[in-house]
Amino acid sequence: MPKKELVGKVVSNKMQKTVVVAVENDVKHRKYEKQTVKTSKLKAHDEENKCQIGDRVRIQECPPISKDKHFQVVAVLQTALGATVTAE
Repeated sequence: MPKKELVGKVVSNKMQKTVVVAVENDVKHRKYEKQTVKTSKLKAHDEENKCQIGDRVRIQECPPISKDKHFQVVAVLQTALGATVTAE
């Protein structure tokens, strides 16, 4: 089974080697079929502390690192200043 990859925005980097990433999902209401946006905040491991608030990052599922951390940062897609980073 492939590992889950998500794209989100960094909302906090106050912890050491950890960032909080907000991931948005479009959800359709079962009865009324209205599209709504649900936001999930996930903690991800950032080994080099390179992510800043506002960066768009790709995170990947990994074995549990701590009680709350089950993802790790794979790549920074766009910096907070708007510069696009080349994909690795």
